[in-house]
Amino acid sequence: MKELQYLNKYFVKYKYRFLFGIITTIIAQIFMLFTPKLISKSLNAIEDYMKSTQVVDTSFVKTELLHNILFIIATTIIAGILTFLMRQTLIVMSRHVEFDLKNEVFRQYENLSQNFYKQNRTGDLMNRISEDVGKVRMYVGPAVMYSINTFIRFAIVIVYMYNVSPTLTLYTLLPLPFLSYTIFKLSTEINKRSTAFQQNLSKLSTFSQEVFSGIRVIKAYSLENQYQNNMIDLSEESKQKSMNLAIVNSFFGPLMIALIGVSNLVVIYFGGMMYINGSIASIGIIAEFILYVNMLTWPVASLGWVSSMVQEAEASQKRINEFLKIQPDIKNNSKEHSVIQGAIAFNNVSFTYEDTNIQALKDISFTINKGETLAILGKTGSGKSSILSLISRLYDVTDGSITIDGKEISQQHLFDLRDSIGVVPQDAFLFSDSIKNNIKFGKEDATEEEVIEAAKMAVVHNNIINFNMQYETILGERGITLSGGQKQRVSIARAIIKDPAILLLDDSLSAVDTETEEAILNNLLEFCKNKTTIIVTHRVSSAKNADKIIILDDGKIIQQGSHNQLVNQEGYYKELYIKQLSEKEMI
Repeated sequence: MKELQYLNKYFVKYKYRFLFGIITTIIAQIFMLFTPKLISKSLNAIEDYMKSTQVVDTSFVKTELLHNILFIIATTIIAGILTFLMRQTLIVMSRHVEFDLKNEVFRQYENLSQNFYKQNRTGDLMNRISEDVGKVRMYVGPAVMYSINTFIRFAIVIVYMYNVSPTLTLYTLLPLPFLSYTIFKLSTEINKRSTAFQQNLSKLSTFSQEVFSGIRVIKAYSLENQYQNNMIDLSEESKQKSMNLAIVNSFFGPLMIALIGVSNLVVIYFGGMMYINGSIASIGIIAEFILYVNMLTWPVASLGWVSSMVQEAEASQKRINEFLKIQPDIKNNSKEHSVIQGAIAFNNVSFTYEDTNIQALKDISFTINKGETLAILGKTGSGKSSILSLISRLYDVTDGSITIDGKEISQQHLFDLRDSIGVVPQDAFLFSDSIKNNIKFGKEDATEEEVIEAAKMAVVHNNIINFNMQYETILGERGITLSGGQKQRVSIARAIIKDPAILLLDDSLSAVDTETEEAILNNLLEFCKNKTTIIVTHRVSSAKNADKIIILDDGKIIQQGSHNQLVNQEGYYKELYIKQLSEKEMI
């Protein structure tokens, strides 16, 4: 139960619902206990009538029986209404807790850094926020409700039984120690098997998610049969673990029913012996005890189910707690809001990726004033994208410092910083939504005119209006409906409509032709006049109009200057310029 203690804060939050549920449960149990007493009273009346040696008016017995029946009906209806209120209160409370916990998990997912997502798989994360939270809800709702119901019913019923006959009560409760030990042993095994099942379910979810995301590649390589066989193997493993768990769970029901049956036999035998030797006064007491034992049938039988739910919830909450307790690497260190102007300075910055231990940047220094454009060129893996990740503060520097508007970047308000940045990644990510909403992602309250204007600046408007649904066209997963160049241009439009102070373009024109590239760059020249712009590119045509250009190689700056300066000195930039110029002339 140690892991489930994390949920206590939710019981405190919904304490009034919780207390109301407990109160209605107590009252409902009291009303339910009228029935055995009234039946005992009725049987005693009949017994007294049958034993009487005098002539007794039968109408008196009939009247008492009628009163008892009506009272039983009334108390049963009241108990039923109160039980309904109990269920509504506690089960609805569990839904509130499920809602809160899912939101807490989602917020944690949003706060966790890039390293976390490199080390964890999407399917496993999805399983924790869905299956695991669902298991926890079953603990907060049904498990807690039936536990309260069982405890209160046991407490009240045993008191009633003891008041009637302490000796017969002791005989009735003899099977309980064996029951408790059995539940303990089975619960331990359920916990172990439930954990194994949930872990395997995460593997299955991860595999399915990766297959669905990469279905085009699988089809292209004609690997459907191989992946089908892999899916069968994983499903078979999952089925086996589920069956192992089900086998243990299946012991609970029959075991509980058997123990209740034994208790009934004990009541009948020992109660009969005590009635014969005069230890109990009437046959009605035996009937009353049988009803009490049967009233405990479902609560006792539910102990197995409840124990199973608690153990499964314990295993699931442990998996949730594993990452809820993780502290994000990137934290907001400032409560002071500020308006970002866009002056950026790298001061002897070095950066090493923690998960791979690869040093991406080595002693990098440069400055960009507000409104200037910087182009970054270099070979693949030279550290270009790492610079953009540091400016967005997706990572923190290993050595050196970065300042924005003269202030250390880690001391800038994190959300103000990111809100002031528009990022266009090389691998443009679009949501399974309309094209319009994908563009409005940069500015949710944008008008239709603003959306169209941004699309025109990104030179994608003419493509969009040729679709049947135009801007209302729903894209497939990750924007699969569009071509690579169209996805990049929609992503550029999304950044443009945000109107950021800092615009970061990470090789975002790699999938468009040179004519379209030229048109977009001309539009961006006007748009970026008062913005700080950083363009990562492999093309000289994208870099030539920048105020500054730096060339990276193996994480170091090997050249820097303007286009005119670099094209007139020997080195990487001049070689690239000549090569691309000759390729253009050949075309």
